Amino acid sequence: MKHLFAAAVIALAAPAMAQDMAVTYDFDGSFDDATFAVENTIIGRGLVIDYVSHVGEMLARTGQDVGSDVELFEAADVFLFCSAVVSRKVMEADPMNIAHCPYSVFVFEREGAVKVGYRTYPEGAMQEVQSLLDEIAQEAVGN
Repeated sequence: MKHLFAAAVIALAAPAMAQDMAVTYDFDGSFDDATFAVENTIIGRGLVIDYVSHVGEMLARTGQDVGSDVELFEAADVFLFCSAVVSRKVMEADPMNIAHCPYSVFVFEREGAVKVGYRTYPEGAMQEVQSLLDEIAQEAVGN
């Protein structure tokens, strides 16, 4: 009986935990406009985008191969980048913060809504990275 109760608690908490893993902001415009805004915001801060992962295209392309016909996103991209200044600071505080690098900002369109966001980081030195990502996301959406 205890196992069933524990499983029920975990199942009910899962969506809340997933929501706590990322921060998103609504973008008033198209997916393409949002990706353009994110890219320009990152570059405008003197940061270099290492890679753009086209997650939405990959999921659409491979859905049938894995036995799914669920469309998760109309489009979804993840921008990966680092900041030498911030990375050095957080890794000097704790070299294991390397596990969080590179940093990312994502853009997706789902059910007609476009969102810009980033994943959250643990308390401590990594909050400086989270602040940077929040500034980028908010600037990209026009806040």
